[in-house]
Amino acid sequence: MDQPDAILSRLLTLHPKKIDLSLGRTERLLDALGRPDLKLPPTIHVAGTNGKGSTIAFLRAMLEAGGKRVHVYTSPHLLRFNERIRLGAERGGKLVDDARLNAALERCEAANGGQPITFFEITTAAAFTLFAETPADWLLLETGLGGRYDATNVIANPRAAIVTSISLDHLEFLGDTVEKIAFEKAGVFKKGAPAIVGFQHEPVARVLEREARRAGASLFVAGQDFHLREENGRLVYEDERGLLDLPLPRLAGRHQHENAAGAIAALRLVAAETPTAAIEAGLTRADWPARLQRLLRGPIVDLAPPGAEVWLDGGHNEDGGRVLAEAMAEFHDKAPRPLALICGAQTTKDVRALLRHFVGLAREVVAVPVEGEHKSWPPEEVATLARAEGIPAAAASNPEEALKIIATRRFDAPPRILIAGSLYLAASVLAANGSLVE
Repeated sequence: MDQPDAILSRLLTLHPKKIDLSLGRTERLLDALGRPDLKLPPTIHVAGTNGKGSTIAFLRAMLEAGGKRVHVYTSPHLLRFNERIRLGAERGGKLVDDARLNAALERCEAANGGQPITFFEITTAAAFTLFAETPADWLLLETGLGGRYDATNVIANPRAAIVTSISLDHLEFLGDTVEKIAFEKAGVFKKGAPAIVGFQHEPVARVLEREARRAGASLFVAGQDFHLREENGRLVYEDERGLLDLPLPRLAGRHQHENAAGAIAALRLVAAETPTAAIEAGLTRADWPARLQRLLRGPIVDLAPPGAEVWLDGGHNEDGGRVLAEAMAEFHDKAPRPLALICGAQTTKDVRALLRHFVGLAREVVAVPVEGEHKSWPPEEVATLARAEGIPAAAASNPEEALKIIATRRFDAPPRILIAGSLYLAASVLAANGSLVE
C-alpha cells in the first residue's frame, strides 16, 4: 500500500457512526487549517444528480482552450483517488501527484486531531488546501452529495452556481421526491452569483427558481434564458448575447448537448472574455471517462465478438438509464446493430427502473456483480428483474464472462455492447482493460 492509500484508509476510520449532513465538521477543520477556502480562485460550483462531471469537463476544456489555468474537484474517482484533484498550475493542468496529496492529507489529519469527520469532508479540506496554495485562474467545484449541507458548500461567494439535471437518487439523505432533492441541490445558490438552472422537469424547475430568488441569486434558466438545438450536424446555442453556431460535442449522447449548454451559459455570464474559438475547441476536446466511453482496444474489448462495439457508462439511476437508452436508440438509428446490455448495480439503486428503459431496445441483459461491493445486486436477481420486464437475460460472475456469453449468441450483425449500472463497475472494467484516467 503506497502512502496516499495508507492515509486514506486511516481517514475512513474517523467516519461518524451516523451521517448527519452538516457543514460544522468541515468548517471546524478549515478553521484549524487557516481557512484555505477563503483563498481559492474564482469558483464555479456545480450540483445536480446527473451531468455534473460532464458539465465540468466542458467548462475545463473551454477555459483551458482560452489559455486559463483551471483547478478541478470531482468525485468519486474511478481508478485512484488522485483523479478527484486536478491542479491547474500549468497549461492543461495535472492530477495531483502522490507526494503533494500525501502532504495535504497528513496536514488535515493532524489538524483534525482524531475527531469524527466524514471521508469526503476531510478530503475536501485537503483539496482546498492544495487549491489555495497553487495559483490558478478558476476552480471548478463539484458537490459530492446534495448541495445545501455538502462539504463543498462552505464556499461563500462563488462566481456562479450550476444545477444540472435532477432525478431520484440518494433518497436516504436527500428526500424521497424530486422536489425535496431539488431543494437540497439549490443550497449552492448564493446572493449575487448567477444561478444557472439546467434543463429540468417542471416541478424541479419551480423549486430551483424559487430557491434561487430566495437566495438573491440572478436566474438564468435553460429553455427560457438560453436555448440550444441540433441543426445540420451542428449545435446551435442562443441567449440574449446572440447565437453561436458550434460543432457537436465530442462526448456522445444528446444529453451531453444539454450539459454543454449549461457550461456555455456559465462562461457567457462570468467569463465573457472566453473567445468563441475556445468554446468550439472545448466542445471537441472535452473528455470524461466512463460516460458513454467507447473502448477501442484492450483485454475487455478482445473478449467481445469480432466487429462488436463496446461502450462503457457509469449511469446508475433511472434517469441515467433513460438517457443511456435514448443514446443507444440514436446510435441504432444512425448505424443499426443489436444491443446487448451488461449490467451490475448496487442494491441502493433501483435497477429495475434503469432496466425498464431498455425494453424493446436490448436483445439481452447479462447481469454481473459489482466487484468489491457488498451492496451489489446478485446477478441472478438482476437477470430475473430483466426477464420480468420482458428482456431475455442471463447471469455471469464478471464482465469478462458476460462478454464470453454474448460472444456465443447468434446476432444478425456484430452487436453493440453497453456496460452500465454503476461507476464502481465501470472502474473495474477500466482496470481490467488496462485503461488510464489522466
